[in-house]
Amino acid sequence: MPIGVMADALSVALGGLTGAVCCKRISEEMKEKLTLIFGLCSMGIGISSIVCMKNLPAVVLAMVAGTALGVVLRIGRKIEWACGGMQKMLNPNAEENGLLVTAMVLFCASGTGIYGAVVSGVSGDHAILLSKAILDFCTAMIFACTLGRITAMIAAPQFVILMAVFMTAKGLGMAIDERVVGDFKACGGMIMLATGLRIAKIRDFPLADMLPALVLIWLFSGVWMTWVVPIL
Repeated sequence: MPIGVMADALSVALGGLTGAVCCKRISEEMKEKLTLIFGLCSMGIGISSIVCMKNLPAVVLAMVAGTALGVVLRIGRKIEWACGGMQKMLNPNAEENGLLVTAMVLFCASGTGIYGAVVSGVSGDHAILLSKAILDFCTAMIFACTLGRITAMIAAPQFVILMAVFMTAKGLGMAIDERVVGDFKACGGMIMLATGLRIAKIRDFPLADMLPALVLIWLFSGVWMTWVVPIL
């Protein structure tokens, strides 16, 4: 049951509607301070996932190679282009284009969402997506203060994307070694830590370009345990 996916999409829809109605009551000071807390929470979730690591060299190699691959393939730009296409279907208003695309990337194609959907599908642990749902509700409220009710409509493509990731991961879950899952969680945790640092405006990490690491870690972790560990 994709409880986490449904909760996350619902939180964006409700947050968007709530923000559109109550935007005048949300002060700039509140927005600024809540954003810092969002970053702190993301870093905390990331650290809690990193401790699941089983094979440090495999995780480091996946992060380095994955980010390099993402930069070469321009994953970040392609995600922005795809979200820009969805934006034209939701709202052709050119003045709000940049902000709406930013919101769609954040809700639909963030490392936290994809990572959480995979963990949910593989292990049945919905904690990451449920935690993200809490943050997304508040974030959607803040975006809705500028974009209006159109923010709530982002929940539709978000649900479709995360559900697709969840179902794919669920189909593969039974054949995956728990130690590999631990390395995947650690890899995702590093991306979430980077997400928190970016939200808090401490360091601007290329989050979208880091996403290939979530794919490479399955290969590197399996190879490390099968071929390298036995000879050490």
